[in-house]
Amino acid sequence: MSEQPASIPATAPDSWVCGPLLGFDTETTGVSPTADRLVTAALVDRGPRGADGTHPQRVTTWLADPGVPIPESATAVHGISTARARAEGRPVDQVLEEVAAALARAMSTGTPVVAYNAAYDLTLLESELARHGLPTVRQRLGRELGPVVDPLVIDRRMDRYRGGKRRLADLCAFYGVDPQAGGLHTAEVDVVATLDVLAAMAYAHPEVARIPRAELMSWQAAAHRDWAVSFNEFLRRRGRTPDVNTSWPLPDGM
Repeated sequence: MSEQPASIPATAPDSWVCGPLLGFDTETTGVSPTADRLVTAALVDRGPRGADGTHPQRVTTWLADPGVPIPESATAVHGISTARARAEGRPVDQVLEEVAAALARAMSTGTPVVAYNAAYDLTLLESELARHGLPTVRQRLGRELGPVVDPLVIDRRMDRYRGGKRRLADLCAFYGVDPQAGGLHTAEVDVVATLDVLAAMAYAHPEVARIPRAELMSWQAAAHRDWAVSFNEFLRRRGRTPDVNTSWPLPDGM
């Protein structure tokens, strides 16, 4: 387990922001969370901050053979080709089982799972588990997902009128987070950057750290719903189809 200094101290020493947290990210064959397949996954187990201001941190990564060709457009993003996945990747059902078990363990103990644009990764994971005949994370928990923390949802609520894009790279730049060498779009790098963005966001907006753990899910679900309704109205005014799902962290009907 490696020691890594916190990017910015959390505002409230007893807040859930201080840890433990479990960061989660995937890289996939495309952009559809219900149709595309898992290629890589990463979990970053970041423990509570110690007296010296550092967080113990453990990184676990997986490379899967998704069982389908990986489009060149996806390879261009994450660097994993079909040939490499087939040669070096483990069977995707084994990877899915291990990732789902780790997420269920964290959620069952109340450890927040932190994922940037969590709706994508969690929808993809639940879809893949069902596709391969494995218990979903919800089935393992016997309830709905949570706690989940999504810095994208939080940023949209806390700084709703800020212009520009809100990709992970954009939030890194805005909050002064420097991703690890090699840049983003590697699952483990994205997870560490997401956790650091969350810490920086909690410093910039101390009220984030004061959200009670028991209210994290309902607070974010309401924040996402408000944003989605507003964005769908924006699309309507421009003659476009309002296609943003208002439910979070999973779409309605899933």
